[in-house]
Amino acid sequence: MMRIKVLFFGVTRDLAGFPQEQTEISEGATLETLWDRYSARFPRLNYVSGTLLLAVNQEIAGRARVLKDGDEVAFLPPVSGGTNGDFYLLTRSAIPTADLAGQQKAPEDGAVVVFEGVVRNNSHGRRALYLEYEAYEPMAIRKMEEIGGEVRRRFEIDRIGIIHRLGRLEIGETSVAIIVTSAHRRAAFDACRFAIDRLKQIVPIWKKEFFEDGSVWAEGSGDRVIG
Repeated sequence: MMRIKVLFFGVTRDLAGFPQEQTEISEGATLETLWDRYSARFPRLNYVSGTLLLAVNQEIAGRARVLKDGDEVAFLPPVSGGTNGDFYLLTRSAIPTADLAGQQKAPEDGAVVVFEGVVRNNSHGRRALYLEYEAYEPMAIRKMEEIGGEVRRRFEIDRIGIIHRLGRLEIGETSVAIIVTSAHRRAAFDACRFAIDRLKQIVPIWKKEFFEDGSVWAEGSGDRVIG
């Protein structure tokens, strides 16, 4: 058996009736297994399942994540200024895009548009080995929230989520994901494109590219403005 620390925040704390506890679970159990245990124990958690994010050791994780002895699991309602299920996050773990998109969908949605920025193996004619991202984190979150507000004012959407990786990323990994849901596809497509363009302009996140013969900080677009 493994011992897992489970944390509840926001409305999940009210629904469970306590902020945290230690629990035991079988070897090889997944985050989904743990969720099933708590949603059966506290059925009202199912009411917020569609907007809930799960984290393992302070990083957003997909429900297929295999747990290890001593892990810390957190049940997180919409955070960082999110409303109506919106989220704005930074992470140093792999982005579970499919899980996040599934959680964003609602019965009234007719479209879900997902943009993923992926690390490619070349830049300006040179073979790239890997990338590193760093951010001014509090400001980056605040700017993501601003983008969410702009999107809601411009387009008829249901929900938006923005999550960006930090640290070292290998070729083929997702560096950023934007998820937009809407009743209609045009609004979802337009909002998603607007969001990634604005992110590149105003969010203080920097990329360093590593090659066989050295490294360089990537230059942003000429219209980048942070303020």
